[in-house]
Amino acid sequence: MKSPESGSKSEPPVNLRRVSIAAALGVLLLYGGLILSLGWFLRGDALRETLLSERTLFSVKLSLFTATLSACLALVMAIPAAYALSRYRFRGRELVETILEFPIIVSPAALGAMLLIFFNNPLGEWIQENAVRFVFSFAGIVLAQFVTVLGVAVRLLKTSFDEVPVELETVARTLGASPRHAFATITLPLARRGLIAAYILAWAKALGEFGATITVAGTMAMKTETLPVAIFLRLASADIEGTVAMILLLVVIGTAALYATRRLLGKTVRA
Repeated sequence: MKSPESGSKSEPPVNLRRVSIAAALGVLLLYGGLILSLGWFLRGDALRETLLSERTLFSVKLSLFTATLSACLALVMAIPAAYALSRYRFRGRELVETILEFPIIVSPAALGAMLLIFFNNPLGEWIQENAVRFVFSFAGIVLAQFVTVLGVAVRLLKTSFDEVPVELETVARTLGASPRHAFATITLPLARRGLIAAYILAWAKALGEFGATITVAGTMAMKTETLPVAIFLRLASADIEGTVAMILLLVVIGTAALYATRRLLGKTVRA
């Protein structure tokens, strides 16, 4: 006697390849559609006028410079921090790894508010008066971007160092190399792909950072007006065509940097 299960038709197997490709194309459609929708408000004369204006050129230069500086500072601190998390066991290690997710959990605007509140306590006021003025200044932009991208850089670099076999460093030390020499000649070269990726991603994230920057440095035209801030100011003044031009400029710069990184890393892998 047949059971009900044996008499029922089996479900057709799900084609994993089709489902996966459809999901990937869905992501492309979502973000690509948003970018293409900008074309409805795109006007050639408005695009030229916006891109060639003095304020836009200032915003581009300021964004490129601050993003480069903050990404460099983040990498300088992230390399030793990531190496410590990858190679050593120490008290507080789990807490450090947990706090790396802090910029992801806390919004950039809240992160900027925390910085602003810090500079209003006695220690922060002393730093402002006797060392570097961060609030509503160029240094504030760099600090806001640095705080935002540091956790991402440490996380990416830790993953890269984890992929380098510890045995290679051990062999180098048995042959007489100091820990510092082994790190510089063995670990760093083998983790170079991760270093490049971490820097470019940190740079791209700093380039598009808005929430912390506007909270700490403000929106002063021709002084603290980065590209994201310029987009916000144009949108706030109902300049839709100018906003579209600035968004496209930011998208082109960021996408070009990420594409160049993929090509560079691809050549490194083939080599």
